[in-house]
Amino acid sequence: MAAKKGKKGAKRGGKKAAKKGAKKGARKSAKRAAKRGGAKRTPNAAFMRPMQPDAALAAVVGSGAMPRTEITKKLWQYIKRKGLQDAKERRMINADDALKAVFGGKGKVSMFEMTKLVNKHIK
Repeated sequence: MAAKKGKKGAKRGGKKAAKKGAKKGARKSAKRAAKRGGAKRTPNAAFMRPMQPDAALAAVVGSGAMPRTEITKKLWQYIKRKGLQDAKERRMINADDALKAVFGGKGKVSMFEMTKLVNKHIK
């Protein structure tokens, strides 16, 4: 009898508790949607201001002035096209010669560190 009681306790309330939790989550997301009013978010002006890449970054993304968001998109297009994303650890980028100049000589950089290093190459 004690063994049966232990199994029920492990389920944490069974099916009723699971349904209750699902309903609660649905209510929260509905409230968030209602709060926003369905309006599309406007991008921050700082992200949309055209920035000029230096020579090292221009070799990868192009030499024209473009917003930070566009620079990031072009950088990821380059990484995907050349197959530079690490196969096992997807967060890591394996730099080729052009990217090593951007990454300060590092051969392997995490995608989070990449944005920090790229910011040094735009004005």
